[in-house]
Amino acid sequence: MSFVMRELTIINDPVFVEPSRYSAYERFWLRFINDKRDLPFIHLLTGIHLLVVPTAILLFTPLLTGIYWWLLYIPYFYVSQLYFKGRFGLMLHCIVHRRLFKKKFEFLQHWIIWFICPFFGHTPETYFAHHMGMHHVENNMEEDASSTLRYQRDSLRHFFQYVGRFLLLGFRDTFSYFFSRKRKKFYMRLTAGELSFYVVCVALCFINLKAALLIFIIPFLFARIVMMLGNWAQHAFVDPHDPEENTINCINTSYNHICWNDGYHAIHHARPALHYTDLPGEFLRTKGKLAAKKIFTFEGIHYLHIFIWLMTKRYDKLAARLVNIDQMFSSEEEAIQLLKLRTKQFSS
Repeated sequence: MSFVMRELTIINDPVFVEPSRYSAYERFWLRFINDKRDLPFIHLLTGIHLLVVPTAILLFTPLLTGIYWWLLYIPYFYVSQLYFKGRFGLMLHCIVHRRLFKKKFEFLQHWIIWFICPFFGHTPETYFAHHMGMHHVENNMEEDASSTLRYQRDSLRHFFQYVGRFLLLGFRDTFSYFFSRKRKKFYMRLTAGELSFYVVCVALCFINLKAALLIFIIPFLFARIVMMLGNWAQHAFVDPHDPEENTINCINTSYNHICWNDGYHAIHHARPALHYTDLPGEFLRTKGKLAAKKIFTFEGIHYLHIFIWLMTKRYDKLAARLVNIDQMFSSEEEAIQLLKLRTKQFSS
């Protein structure tokens, strides 16, 4: 059978298109935000404030008991932890790189970080410290507390080890990273956010144990596992000859439409301050360099597909979704061999 691999045709991931007019609500918020391209974040936050926050507060009150409590919690769980969770988490990613609000309205940014984040399992300040202060600095290398290098990245056992270590020692490792480098701003913000979350959760347990567990504590564990799964897939393919090249791109996927082009991870690591609507254009501009380095670009799938196919060792399915930019692969066998090579446990 002849070898056929996907060729790059058209990019249909979201880019900014100036609307013909803005609503009165949008014009109001344009006075507060730095970039008009971030108005979708305002709409997302509006939905969260209307649906998630008041429902969570109601679930802590004694107004609902028994079956009535669960009849409200079940749709709450769907809306907060399934519908909004990914959108909010990747919005958070965007706004720690590019601040959403103008400097004189910085208190609104703090409101998101300190009040809204815990509803989605994010402890205040931790994401900023870990992601901006360490992950992008270390680029998944050995000093990165979330590095994938020391693991076999198509091994479920190694993934459980990876997640377990991060759940148990992630805070310690991240704190030690900043403390050893005398980066006080980061380790103080990290510590304040983590400890505040734990103290508040303990206090809320005395108010309503069931609500505290199901609204804050379990979503916290869920969020950390999901983030580790995402990071695993994003950094599963490490070039053994140049381990700094360890990221991928996922293009033309519905995931990019609801999670702000998060699939363009290789582009993001190369240009971390780039607005999410500029990522597809930057991908097209630099695709030749990506091909020369054999950085993988997958089409029509996202990180969950990649994770599942890695764990089941379905390299044929992964190869079928690779985009053969500038004929970077001569055969399916070559593509599969390279995919397998780059998932091997790294040893320096």
